[in-house]
Amino acid sequence: MAQRSGTTSLRVLVAGGGIAGHALAYWLVRGGHRVTVRERYPDLRATGAQIDLRGQGIEAVRRMGLLDTVRGKLVDEAGVAFLDARGRPRATLMANTSGRGRQSLTSEYEIMRGDLVRILHEATGNDVEYVYGTSVDGFDQDEREVVAHCSDGSSETYDLLVAADGQGSRLRRAILPDGTDPYWRVGIHMAYWFVPRIASDSNIRDTCMVPGGRQIMRRSHNPTETQVYFVLREDSAQASAIHREPVEKQREFWADRFRDAGWQTERFVDGMRTSPFFYSQEIVQVRTDTWSRGRVVLAGDAAHCASPYSGMGTSGGLVGAHVLAGEINRRPDDLPTALAHYDTTLRPFTDEIQEEV
Repeated sequence: MAQRSGTTSLRVLVAGGGIAGHALAYWLVRGGHRVTVRERYPDLRATGAQIDLRGQGIEAVRRMGLLDTVRGKLVDEAGVAFLDARGRPRATLMANTSGRGRQSLTSEYEIMRGDLVRILHEATGNDVEYVYGTSVDGFDQDEREVVAHCSDGSSETYDLLVAADGQGSRLRRAILPDGTDPYWRVGIHMAYWFVPRIASDSNIRDTCMVPGGRQIMRRSHNPTETQVYFVLREDSAQASAIHREPVEKQREFWADRFRDAGWQTERFVDGMRTSPFFYSQEIVQVRTDTWSRGRVVLAGDAAHCASPYSGMGTSGGLVGAHVLAGEINRRPDDLPTALAHYDTTLRPFTDEIQEEV
C-alpha cells in the first residue's frame, strides 16, 4: 500500500494480533505508516468460538472492502430455540436476514473467530511485519518516542505503542493510575469447547435454561463439530478463581456444577473431558476513564471490552480500530490531539454497548 503524499510516516508497534490489532494495522498502513504487530502466540492465532458482526461493525468491515469475503465464511445458523430441561423446544426466534432493521439473537453475520482473523490477516498482505512468540512486557517513553521492552529481551523504538493485548492486558496497568480496577463484574462465568456433531445437532442454536442460575447452549458451525457453552451465575471466590487454575481443575469445576442439569449434559461433559479446545472465563467488562498515556494507547478489549451478552464485542473492536486509525492518520504530527479525539469520539459508542451488559 502506497504512502499518502505529504503525510508523516509513523513507526507503530501493535501489541496483540487479535481482531482489533489486525484491523488497526490494516487502517494504519493505508495511512502510510510502518506497522509491526507482536503476538505472544507462536503463530497466527486463528482459533476461537463463534462471533458475530452487528450494527456499526458491519459497516466497518464494509469500509475495509471485506464484506463479501466475510459472507463467504459465514456460519449457517438460522435462529435460536429455547428448550426445557428435557430438550423440548418452547420458543424459537429466527435470524433477521432481510438486511434491514436490528439483528435478532442470531446475527445475519455469524462467523468463527479464526476465519475472521485469517481474513483480516490476509487483507494486510505484506505491508505489516508480524512477530510471533513474543510479547511487549513494558515500555519507557518521552515526548519524542516510546521504547518497547519485549519478552525476547529486545527493545525497540517507535513513535506509538498500541496495547491491543486483550481483556487481561498487561500494558494497561502501566497506563492506568495506581490502584485502578478496570474490571466491571456481573457475577457470570462461562466455559466453551467443541464436541463431535451428531445428527440431531441442527443449524438452530439450542439454549436450555436450568435451575440454579445455569444455562447450556449448543450451536454447530461445520459438518463435524458442535460448540458447547456452559454459563453460570455465581458470585463466589471459587468461581472467580477457577479460571486461573490448571485446565483439568477447570473441567472438574464445570462438570460438578452441571452434573444434574439434564438435557444432553452427560454428552457435553464427556466431550469436554477430551476436547482439545476448551476455554473458561469470567464475564467482565473493561471500563476505564483512561485510554492513553503519552505515546501509548489502549485499543480493543484492552480499552473497552464488552460483555458477550451485548453481542457487540467484535463490532466494538472493529469500530474502535477504525476510529483510532482515522484520528492518527489525520493528525500524525500531533498524536496527543489524535488520541484525545479518539477518546471523545469513541467513548459514547462504547458506553452505549456496555450498558447492554
